[in-house]
Amino acid sequence: MTACGLRSGRAGYPPQVISRRFLLIALVAVVLPGCRSDSPTRPPEAVISRPAPTPASIPLLAALSAAAPEADPVVLALALRARRCAIDAGPAPRLAVIDYSRPSTQRRLWVFDLQQARLLYSEYVAHGRNSGENLATRFSNRDGSLQSSLGLFRTAETYEGDNGYSLRMDGLEPGINDRARARALVMHGAWYVDPLQALKQGRLGRSLGCPALRPQVAHALIDSIKQGQLLFAYYPDRDWLAHSRLLGCGASATAGEPAGPGIHIMAH
Repeated sequence: MTACGLRSGRAGYPPQVISRRFLLIALVAVVLPGCRSDSPTRPPEAVISRPAPTPASIPLLAALSAAAPEADPVVLALALRARRCAIDAGPAPRLAVIDYSRPSTQRRLWVFDLQQARLLYSEYVAHGRNSGENLATRFSNRDGSLQSSLGLFRTAETYEGDNGYSLRMDGLEPGINDRARARALVMHGAWYVDPLQALKQGRLGRSLGCPALRPQVAHALIDSIKQGQLLFAYYPDRDWLAHSRLLGCGASATAGEPAGPGIHIMAH
């Protein structure tokens, strides 16, 4: 994997914390990488230097942000970046995005139809029991860790298992999530993904590492992203953002999102 260093603003011009009001403007270009670790610290705010505008990159990111205004545009931009870097794995008109920096009591899974720039689902999703309580802060690629994994996944076949209708996924990032299939990390419905119960106990129920869904929507949502679509799981993890080859590949422009100067995220 190619290591990608963190970058700050220009000399003499300190990085600025961009408010959500103006964040979309700063995201007109492609995102560069940040970081990954198993540290339990909460995610820092992104410190971002202003990019050179790239008008051609506006439409898709702007449309996704408008369709899912509660989603962090930085996370959406990273997901598009990873998708572009993985384009050799084949086309994927559907993209699912999980933001594990949000608490489990909030909707933090979004499924997009990229061809129509349309939001299909905004949903709750559980994390692994050893990733944290309401807030997931620890992630792993190890068997038996009972932790969720980060990064980009390619969805695969469905099957009927102990948790009912389930979706297998293959991790596309060596050392980060490439043991997903061996670990049986699958998307499935689960009774413990209950937002009303979560209000009483302070969190959703937790899985053994799988991104578990509400049973009421699991089958339809799984069908919307099965067989070769992409799923991007995010957390501002220093080591992952710094070393993910899918966030710093320098790939050529595709899907209306050209490579070029972008925002620089620094954890601190």
